[in-house]
Amino acid sequence: MSLLNQITVLILTYNEAPNIGRTLTALSRFSDVVILDSGSTDGTIEIIGQYANVRYVTRPLDTHVAQWNHGLTSYGIQRPWVLALDADYILPFALVDEIGSLSLDAAISGYRVAFRNCVFGRPLTSTIYPPVVALYRRERTRYLQEGHTQRAVVNGAVAARRERIFHDDREPLLRLFASQQQHAKLEVDHLSRAASASLCQADKIRLMAFPAPILVFLCTLIAKRCILGGWAG
Repeated sequence: MSLLNQITVLILTYNEAPNIGRTLTALSRFSDVVILDSGSTDGTIEIIGQYANVRYVTRPLDTHVAQWNHGLTSYGIQRPWVLALDADYILPFALVDEIGSLSLDAAISGYRVAFRNCVFGRPLTSTIYPPVVALYRRERTRYLQEGHTQRAVVNGAVAARRERIFHDDREPLLRLFASQQQHAKLEVDHLSRAASASLCQADKIRLMAFPAPILVFLCTLIAKRCILGGWAG
């Protein structure tokens, strides 16, 4: 039996009209896709309604951690595996094939997947995104807040996959700036509360008013090799 038949895809959305259609089109081989929407007003729901394998529910957003955990437990997801995606995560055919060919190994509780950043469909040569546990056994997983993002905490062994998720966010620039400001505040709160001994060197630099902006920019452009992507990078 293909693992695809054992998976429910779970996606959180809020005003994702520029992204959600491409994401859902790439999920045509998954028969159960659940979208937990936070009250979109930009046409997201109308786009979702075009896909027969998708069902959606609406819940006001309090925190992203609560939203993810609510999605796992409150909307009738019965399949043993969950593939958790943001609305701008695109699964290439090769990754879907790889997931479908996975064996149902009882010892494995989750799979970690890396990213490839894209700018309007153009894949870049590098990414600053760390891999995440995107595919996991539902009953062995819960979410915790970690900085500006959420981390899936899996009870059991986690393996890595070779193929990557394409991250291709096409939201308007002003909304991107606003979301980055929110992320930055959460990161500051998280790093400020953490014990200094627990922080890596990069996080210690990020807490500095100067020269952190310059060093982070150079690290992203050169050390992370984003410069190899040209202007898009």
